[in-house]
Amino acid sequence: MHNPHLRSRGKISLVLGCLLSVPIMAFIALTQGSVDISWSGMVNAWYTGPTDTQYQVIFLLRLPRVLSAIAVGGLLALAGTLMQVLLRNPLADPYVLGVSGGASVATLEGILLGLTLPWLNVTAFCGALVSMALLFWLAKDKGQWSPLRLLLTGVVLAAGWGACISFILATTNDQRLYTLQFWLMGDLSFSQAPVSALLVLVTGLLCTQPLARSLNVLTRGEHQAMALGVETQRLYFVLFVIASLLTATAVSLAGNIGFIGLVVPHILRLAGLYDHRFLLIGASALGASLLVAADTVARTLLAPQQLPVGVVTALLGIPLFLFLLRQRDDL
Repeated sequence: MHNPHLRSRGKISLVLGCLLSVPIMAFIALTQGSVDISWSGMVNAWYTGPTDTQYQVIFLLRLPRVLSAIAVGGLLALAGTLMQVLLRNPLADPYVLGVSGGASVATLEGILLGLTLPWLNVTAFCGALVSMALLFWLAKDKGQWSPLRLLLTGVVLAAGWGACISFILATTNDQRLYTLQFWLMGDLSFSQAPVSALLVLVTGLLCTQPLARSLNVLTRGEHQAMALGVETQRLYFVLFVIASLLTATAVSLAGNIGFIGLVVPHILRLAGLYDHRFLLIGASALGASLLVAADTVARTLLAPQQLPVGVVTALLGIPLFLFLLRQRDDL
């Protein structure tokens, strides 16, 4: 039973709350860690400059990591929201359906070939596209896709990519891959080029906003969308490409982080936000703040030892996934 939809003022308030949570969580992340820094310490570090230890901690270590978490969280949440419409299944997300796994395998192969970061992004995108194509091809039955068949196919595909990753790590002599096992669990410690990922996130939002009304209609069913003039095949293709690009960018930056794309859209829908004109923006902002919070926990829980942030997001996402699975009448 769905919660009543929010009125326009409620939608705006909820989205603004999500947007406001991003700088709040970013400030907390910048001040918390193995070395806690006060507000006055941040101000002093700004004026002292690079020679100050607190300046180095804040601006050279924590700020790139926070920006990366904002980008990756937003990318995964936006991709998850789009995939749930694309597959018409509330349990869809890049991690569960194996899209992240396909991008991870392609990235590992690119590293073995000695590719640099821009080319790794390209290989990750190709891996995500291949995984999405396999998902739709394998799940097709007599020319039709059912949400249940897509979900089960995606889960098996994710397991297959996981086996491929294990095989690569077990059979290669390249020492670099062994050091990437932490990254494969989802890690922001060595994130690079967060500005590029932020630009991809903003571009993704700009490209999907004009599609929001069509997404609202598509959630009611493909036949009704076609009756109302929505070019469903074209829309499917656009969603297919955008979701793959968003996922690939996130994976190439931070590894295989799961469940953000599953959790975030449901949190907002439980709050009554179903209109994709607002949901896409709200999900991106909430995904960003949630991953910043998860990464802060990963850095501080066992400080100075750090956990992969993917472990923290899984601890949050797995119980919710199982709960949603039990609530589905058709499973």
